[in-house]
Amino acid sequence: MTVRDHMPGLSRLRGSAKPHLTGAAERLHVVGNERRRNPAERREAIVETGCALTFLAVAIALPLLFHAGAPDPYVTLALIVTMAVTSRVEFDVGAGYTAPTQLVFVPMLFLVDPAWAPLIVAVGLALGRIDKVLHGDNVRRSLLVTTGNAWYTIGPVLVLASFGIDSANLGDWPIYLAALAAQLVVDTVAGMSRERLVSGVQPVLQLRMTGLVFLVDVLLTPVGFLAAYIAQDEPLAFLLALPLVALLRIFARERAARIDQAIELSAAYRGTALLLGEVIAEDDEYTGEHSYGVIALSLEIAYELGLDEDERRLVEFGALLHDVGKIAIPKEIVNKEGPLDEEEWSIMRTHTIAGEEMLNKVGGSMSDIGKIVRASHERWDGGGYPDGTAGQDVPLPA
Repeated sequence: MTVRDHMPGLSRLRGSAKPHLTGAAERLHVVGNERRRNPAERREAIVETGCALTFLAVAIALPLLFHAGAPDPYVTLALIVTMAVTSRVEFDVGAGYTAPTQLVFVPMLFLVDPAWAPLIVAVGLALGRIDKVLHGDNVRRSLLVTTGNAWYTIGPVLVLASFGIDSANLGDWPIYLAALAAQLVVDTVAGMSRERLVSGVQPVLQLRMTGLVFLVDVLLTPVGFLAAYIAQDEPLAFLLALPLVALLRIFARERAARIDQAIELSAAYRGTALLLGEVIAEDDEYTGEHSYGVIALSLEIAYELGLDEDERRLVEFGALLHDVGKIAIPKEIVNKEGPLDEEEWSIMRTHTIAGEEMLNKVGGSMSDIGKIVRASHERWDGGGYPDGTAGQDVPLPA
């Protein structure tokens, strides 16, 4: 289930020891966090209101359409509370977050008539946000967004109700696969539509960033089905999945800490790059002004070529720091009036190597920029320096 508490992609629940985010992922995480801190704007409020009201209309119509009998009140209450608890386990996925609610949603489809599931999920998700309601944290916005987050339930319900499925039977696995596919399709369409209307996020980027959501839902579905299978004789047996929810909560907290660390580290590298840019300008005013001119021209070309955000970031900081190595070149050579002789040129040509060495000492993403700095005076025909690389061997950002 994709949840969007409105305002990019780590590929694993637990990242490597070295935190890293792509440029697109970092932008989505930062934008998502910023939007969670600020009140909804008018456009967002309109979109969320329309999304929530449309969902409620569909959810109320389903029990009437499929003539669903009244669900067991005790089982329904247990499902609502468990859904609320599970929805609190949040994995950040860029423009929003995902929760392991599949562990509750799948059993729900077999413990009550599937047609009731969307309303039960919506109530459970709203209960999971009770703290925001109690603290007056933009109550209307919280309830609207939370209600709209339940759209993922509509697809599976339509499939199971259409086939009259009301019990967990392994022989019906093709129908279950169709129900899961319908869930992913509806969730994707609803999520991409909301993000496109609210923040202008391109569907392709949003789809790439929600890959983790699909992975979580797909992997938890068999576990949820197992809970449903066991709970056919004892309905409350689905609560045995709660220890797994607790374990996932630990992983979610670790992931959130890693993402925060990655964003802070990226900000530190950006600050380092800007500081070095100021050092260049202080060391030589002409070189500093030249670097900022190169940034503007290079970014225009990068946009024209359709480079992605990671490549554009390399272009931006590579342009800013391409002459940082000149700090190590004697001033009488850098500021010499008139042409340099051959010996002076041989010294001048080492500034890209010196620049790479400086940035390698900083480490992290600065090392990647260092490669661009080293190659910034290479040429397509191989006539550049310091390595004489040619053609596609020269990094495109350089």
